[in-house]
Amino acid sequence: MTEHETQMGLKPRFLVVMGVSGTGKTTVATGLATRLGWHFQEGDALHPPANVEKMSTGQPLTDADRAPWLALCHDWLREQVKAGHGAVLTCSALKRSYREQLRGDDLPIEFVHIDTSTGELADRLQRREGHFMPASLLPSQLATLEVPGDDEPVIRVSGEKHPDVVLEELIRHFQAED
Repeated sequence: MTEHETQMGLKPRFLVVMGVSGTGKTTVATGLATRLGWHFQEGDALHPPANVEKMSTGQPLTDADRAPWLALCHDWLREQVKAGHGAVLTCSALKRSYREQLRGDDLPIEFVHIDTSTGELADRLQRREGHFMPASLLPSQLATLEVPGDDEPVIRVSGEKHPDVVLEELIRHFQAED
């Protein structure tokens, strides 16, 4: 356990902060990692160069494009579970099959689904600079998204709230469960 986990009375968790582009995955995930002393991995950094190039030119990824990326994300999660310390990964995890691939061999992964309105997402993506994912791909991501079912290990949060509020809600949720 990290010092932060001990101080807050939390056990290590293995989270995938998920949602379409612009929901605030990185902001929430880095906030959790910093506050709780957990390891952090930006899922976008694991994309093969061909995926980044494809998205940069406004082409949506296919399941085949995503497969090697999801495998790398799964491998990172598996290593974190093996090491036994808390960890947070950002990953769109748009389809149930992608989430199943991330959990793979029954990893104790929980998903934090950040739900944000289409209008807010569009506004954020129009303002965002320096990211390879253009706003023009938002409709394809929304069309691909399969909202996690109640039978999946998911915590739902609103992306309409300030990230600090979301962080506090998540930490309270974890404390209540531990």
